[in-house]
Amino acid sequence: MGDLELQQASGLSDEELAALFTASYEGYLVPFALDAAAMRFLTEAYDLDREASVIAVRDGERVGLANLGLRGADAWVGGVGVVPGERRRGTGRALMEAVHEQARLRGVERVWLEVIVENTGAIALYEALGYGRVRELEVWSLRGDAGEAAEVDAAEAHAWIREHRVDREPWQRDDVSLEKVTEPRGLLVEGAAAVVRVAGGRVSIVQIAGDEVSVRTLLESARSLGDVLSILNLPAGHPAGNALAALGGTADVRQHEMVLRF
Repeated sequence: MGDLELQQASGLSDEELAALFTASYEGYLVPFALDAAAMRFLTEAYDLDREASVIAVRDGERVGLANLGLRGADAWVGGVGVVPGERRRGTGRALMEAVHEQARLRGVERVWLEVIVENTGAIALYEALGYGRVRELEVWSLRGDAGEAAEVDAAEAHAWIREHRVDREPWQRDDVSLEKVTEPRGLLVEGAAAVVRVAGGRVSIVQIAGDEVSVRTLLESARSLGDVLSILNLPAGHPAGNALAALGGTADVRQHEMVLRF
């Protein structure tokens, strides 16, 4: 086999990058597939920088990728993967080292990522590269139900959250990501607030804050907006997680949040 080449991802179209992303996650712990529209969404919503992101090529074939999001002094690895036939050859490590170099060149101080807790091989690689565990995050889902939504303007709900939240928001739900949400909707009850996105029958909670009892009331309101309610990367022990469990929700995925500091 030929030598491994690392190239900027900027040379790929949305369709090509989506196809490589999907192929690189074949056999992953959680089923994963992207099309061009989803790739554009991820790029725009999470500030993935195609010039700082890297693809791996061997013998003229694309065999892996690492996406890097950039926001000032912080960067985020928005997916790193290698096609099945290329695994266990050091390609994942080479991709990570390449995006680290891109981050350093841009003055980044911290690189963040999430990894499913069962993905022990990836965790070992990240720790070998200098990443440390920060906290555990959970992906929750809850079936919709009848009810009445306590809606307010999204800006009002977000202002309440900013004043009362106690946890740092993960990359995909922080204030920069929230600014990119189209048609956000606000929910507010006494003691809790949320900003959500509703699309295709799914209610995605972007941000939420409040005490456990009030958050449960809020979630009962939110689940009336769609068939399924979900929240990505909620910190373990968050009042919303306890409330979701009490309402019959499930923590579908658990991840370690990790950070590399330069």
